[in-house]
Amino acid sequence: MKRIVAGIDINADVNCVWDLLTRFEDWPAWGTTVTAVMSPRSRVAPGATGRVRTILGFWLPFEITDVVDGTSWHWKVAGVPATGHIIRRVGPGITRVEFTVPWPAAPYVVALRTSLRRLKRLAERTPQGAGE
Repeated sequence: MKRIVAGIDINADVNCVWDLLTRFEDWPAWGTTVTAVMSPRSRVAPGATGRVRTILGFWLPFEITDVVDGTSWHWKVAGVPATGHIIRRVGPGITRVEFTVPWPAAPYVVALRTSLRRLKRLAERTPQGAGE
């Protein structure tokens, strides 16, 4: 299925950005539509499950469906394929982050762009992020 991509370059080490993207406790800090996460795991891993509380206040189940360590992860929310999260180092201390969404959810790209900007601010002010 064709996917829509939103991306941003972040002045932070790729490992710092990966940590922020994969630790469940950090999701509400950068994710515009997630206000809380409950899971028996603490971070993204193949087959990890849990629930996310949306900005509307209701909880939805999730499953991490695919992980390439240090590079990408995808998930399903309420059984529906959701966003993909892809990172790569593009230079010393610069990380490219791309969020993808299936084309039928193209309007959601507005939320993805906001999340990317929030992730950028968070990563660039994290001590292990900037300048490495």
